[in-house]
Amino acid sequence: MKIALHPDDTSVPKLSCLQVAKGSVPGQTIFVSTYDLICIGAGPTGLACAIEAKRAGLRPLVIDKGCLCNSLYHYPVNMVFFTTPELLEIGDLPLTCATEKPTRTDALKYYRKCVEHYALDLHLGQRVDRVEGTDGGFTVHTRNGQGIASQFAAKKIAVATGYYDLPNQLGIPGEDLSHVSHYYTEPHPFWRQNVVIIGGKNSAAEAALDLYRSGANVTMIHRKAELGSTIKYWVRPDIENRIKAGQIQMLFETEVKAIELGRVIVTSRGGKKTIPADQVFALTGYHPDFAFLRSLGITLDPQTNKPSMNPQTHESNIPGIYVAGVVIGGNHTSEIFIENGRFHGKQIAAALSAQLSNTNSA
Repeated sequence: MKIALHPDDTSVPKLSCLQVAKGSVPGQTIFVSTYDLICIGAGPTGLACAIEAKRAGLRPLVIDKGCLCNSLYHYPVNMVFFTTPELLEIGDLPLTCATEKPTRTDALKYYRKCVEHYALDLHLGQRVDRVEGTDGGFTVHTRNGQGIASQFAAKKIAVATGYYDLPNQLGIPGEDLSHVSHYYTEPHPFWRQNVVIIGGKNSAAEAALDLYRSGANVTMIHRKAELGSTIKYWVRPDIENRIKAGQIQMLFETEVKAIELGRVIVTSRGGKKTIPADQVFALTGYHPDFAFLRSLGITLDPQTNKPSMNPQTHESNIPGIYVAGVVIGGNHTSEIFIENGRFHGKQIAAALSAQLSNTNSA
């Protein structure tokens, strides 16, 4: 049986999405009325796209497989942003915080308030399985954690799926062991434990400092000869001084060959050796979901994986499908941040308004 939620459909029973989500009709498919725009991704960029579409008089829906701002939620608990509050703002709403730079908690609270202020329509916990149809008549197929399949109709699609969900794999034995993680959250569980951090950029440096100050025995392993150039300016002297003092062990020009229970196997110019490891954080970066972009028919550059798109409108090579945020940077994830990705919504909304206005007047 299929449940239709079209307001003019009297041939089937009408149940709210909330009723279905609570399992009153488990395993059934929901049809909803057509949206002008479906934004796939409920991060700051996806929210900005929906907000600008709504301000332009359009009807948007935001879908995400996780919670609101799922990537920000999974950032380290005590993370402080590199930027100042006004550069994280969307929808012309002010972000106020007690300190010069906003924290993860400040940002999560702010984006919740943005959604509430603009009364955005969100469907969270909905993983997109596939998108069918063409410009003006797309169907987005999703499935939630209970296995309930849903279908959402839209005239246009905006993809703002970010990159934090897909870590860059090392491709070594033991990477899937239970004490190995590509995400660092907080230090407390690792007090007085041997912790190995793989990576030499900002996230690795901040995690190392946080763990060290919470009583962990920290070893950093980096395949290059020096720390990454993108480390925050106030973090760099701190991590360099801790390394110089021997408080954090640093192995430059070293490669991890395997991870085993209780240890990490590495090689360097000095040969092969083992490092004690109760916990391993492989903080080697992340990448967008290129497979999903290709499944939509979007052409990616063979070298950079940047999607084919109109830089003024952000419309991809597939008519009616737009790309926004970090996904447009391809492999170069450091090119797009919240600070500049938040403006993509205005470009997309302007293009949508013009196209839909022309369609309605035709």
